[in-house]
Amino acid sequence: MEPNSLKWVGSSCGLHGPYIFYKAFKFNRDGKPRILSLGDFFFVRCKPEDPICIAELQLLWEERTSKQLLSSSKLYFLPEDTPQGRTVTHGEHEVIAVSEKVIVRLEDLVKWTVPDFSGWAHGLKAEPLKPSVLRELGTNGRREALHRYRESTLTSGLNFKDVQRERAQLGQEEDGRKVLVLSYPQYCRYRSVLARLREQPSSLLIDHTVLALGGIAALGGNTRILYCRDTFEHPALLQNESICDEFGECGFDCSLLDKLSY
Repeated sequence: MEPNSLKWVGSSCGLHGPYIFYKAFKFNRDGKPRILSLGDFFFVRCKPEDPICIAELQLLWEERTSKQLLSSSKLYFLPEDTPQGRTVTHGEHEVIAVSEKVIVRLEDLVKWTVPDFSGWAHGLKAEPLKPSVLRELGTNGRREALHRYRESTLTSGLNFKDVQRERAQLGQEEDGRKVLVLSYPQYCRYRSVLARLREQPSSLLIDHTVLALGGIAALGGNTRILYCRDTFEHPALLQNESICDEFGECGFDCSLLDKLSY
């Protein structure tokens, strides 16, 4: 990460005592700017020797007195990268969540990110939209409507218009959706929608009725979809120096997490 590259993106979305909550942040790594926002899934490696896993960004905040920038994420691992290992009960597209949310400083979270995830081949490849459909999205306002639909269903209705505008300027509209982790019922509904729409125009994937039934409109062509239905204890994370396990050290009360996470 380049020095002093961390910056909040968009307006704040909440206050609680000395904490200010935000929707997104921007950073530079290897000379390339990137934005991560609430609800994004992205690849991380907690230590250089650890396997790659998926992080879901759930909370961003700043402690006003100490000026610490903090994050809370949920981590998902492939079954073979958990202490129990992969068994016959695990599905092909399944990941397992760490039971506890992980709180780290933003500067450490950035160091965890994996910029090049081209080697990740796990998960169901999302049905891509045809170029003609993508062009239509850009001319009739449906792209903005699609973003509003995602905001209302994935992030409790927070307004991400300012974040999306800055993301579009960087050409990263779908950066946080290269990989998605669904609940098992969501995954089943998505597979059902795909089966029903087989041989049908891909434009139906952006129909609001189809989206409400469980469809997913992947604007990019490389989105991978997985599901999670179980959690596990990850003892090695307790030894990770980046984890703010002592909430007093980070000035945060852990009881607020469940109240403020979307």
